[in-house]
Amino acid sequence: MSIQQAVIFATLLLTLVLFVAGRWRYDVVALLALMIVTLTGLVPPERAFSGFGNPAVITVAAVLVLSRALQNSGIVDLIGERLLQLRGGVTVQLAALTGIVAALSAFMNNIGALALMMPVALQVARRRELPASVFLMPLAFASLLGGMTTLIGTPPNIIAASFRAQAGAPPFAMFDFTPVGLGVALAGLLFISIVGWRLIPRRRGQTSADLFEVEKYITEVRLPEDSRLVGKRLPQINAFVENGVNILGLVRDGVRRMAPSPKTIFTAGDILILQIDAAALESLVAKARLELVGSERIVREDLQSDEITLLEAVVMPDSLLAGETAFSLDLRRQHGINLLAIARGGSRLRARLDRIRLRPGDVLLLQCHAQTARDILATLGCLPLAQRELRIGQPQRLIPPIAIFAAALLLAAVGLVPVQIAFVAAVVIMVMGGFVSLREAYDSIDWPIIILLGAMIPVGEALETTGAAQLIAGTLLQLGDRVSPAAMLIIVLVFTMFLSDIINNAAAVVLTAPIAISVAQGLGASTDPFLIAVAIGASCAFLTPIGHQSNTLVMGPGGYKFGDYWRMGLFLEVIVVLVAVPLIMIFWPLGR
Repeated sequence: MSIQQAVIFATLLLTLVLFVAGRWRYDVVALLALMIVTLTGLVPPERAFSGFGNPAVITVAAVLVLSRALQNSGIVDLIGERLLQLRGGVTVQLAALTGIVAALSAFMNNIGALALMMPVALQVARRRELPASVFLMPLAFASLLGGMTTLIGTPPNIIAASFRAQAGAPPFAMFDFTPVGLGVALAGLLFISIVGWRLIPRRRGQTSADLFEVEKYITEVRLPEDSRLVGKRLPQINAFVENGVNILGLVRDGVRRMAPSPKTIFTAGDILILQIDAAALESLVAKARLELVGSERIVREDLQSDEITLLEAVVMPDSLLAGETAFSLDLRRQHGINLLAIARGGSRLRARLDRIRLRPGDVLLLQCHAQTARDILATLGCLPLAQRELRIGQPQRLIPPIAIFAAALLLAAVGLVPVQIAFVAAVVIMVMGGFVSLREAYDSIDWPIIILLGAMIPVGEALETTGAAQLIAGTLLQLGDRVSPAAMLIIVLVFTMFLSDIINNAAAVVLTAPIAISVAQGLGASTDPFLIAVAIGASCAFLTPIGHQSNTLVMGPGGYKFGDYWRMGLFLEVIVVLVAVPLIMIFWPLGR
């Protein structure tokens, strides 16, 4: 082993450990890996940022913007309305829901397709009086299965296509993945709809009324003439209590105002509706000289009005809230939001709300202005649960954006225009036509994924140029002297599946594709079946909630535990291997 190979192996090991540990986000880890291989001379400085100009990175960004334009068109709302009218048992409902999510994921961002259908699934669960856990994990897995079917369905397919081009062959075309991907997706959806959902523990999700019993922590206090709050502004109440207090409403001259402005000045006689625990209330009453009001018990409906609404929302993986606290973001002052409760891992968090660091998948109970709720949630990157009136999108303009997308798809599919050119041109037309705004276009791009890809592509190239990929491939071939090429294909597929369960699937492809190519070359076989196996395996993050953002998104609303995913996911991965390998060998023969 040369020094260069030792350096790249050490870098990849460090990268893998940091990916799994999750202490720093994957884009930061990828940049660290890029800096190491550049500073050690494995990647020339002039090539350090070449990955950001890779067609795969451009295509991924364009697909994300086009996904947003399709959301704005209203097509998914139309599908959702039809689906809610569907009758039948759980198997029928699941088959319809997972089939639609898979179909959308073939041409949209996986997590975007899932997010659009999640509220529909929650409504179906409530109508059938079933736990949300029965529907949400199947939807997450369906979004991954659907992404396997086309070039643009998921970043791993696009990256695999770029590695094929680097190997000297034309990149995979739009529907080259379809024969294998569609077969795997259909087998997976059939299993999920008939058997898989029965293996999922029926857990209470984080959207039930008893979980968010905010009424137990709400009380009313009156400001007498000698109250120390008289003449002070609303935020100054926090100076009188250590654990924090949430002002949900104010009654002045008999008029109730919910979620009053932070600029409100207290006057004598005001009645405040507070969210506060018993110990903090006792201290606040004594220090601020307040009087308890012996009114009737306050219920959730009392916290709403024509202008103010209560809603439940889940923190998306790319949300501005992820890693932040209500205090650090100053939600009340900056966004006019009261954070009333946080649920995580199937239970409500009892600590001081404004100090809790939020995570993707957390479910929040929010109080905010009804007219601005949609815009606030879109800005913060949160998904409203089971409230279709809060559509994240513009009024329906169905035909033009779908026609533009279809035209780009056709041009790329027949090979008249490279896929990255066709899709960027479609983005430009969408923006100029007003089907997606510039702000929406930039907001829709998952920048951490773009950074990850741009940084890891040169690292993957270093794995190949240093001979490290060939060294690994040679070791595998020595260990498997008596193993057939088909068995080696299974090993590559299963290894990629395992890797995608613990790290980002795009990173899994970047790391395994060079090795797969070297294995194929060592066997004297075609590289195509091995690259297809890598792409399929990277989309099979079915064992953990951290393997893919779709799995993370449903964890909170479904009330899932970490160990719940493998119960259905393990069987699903076995089915993928049993179906994918024969299909790969039929449509992508091992012989050159």
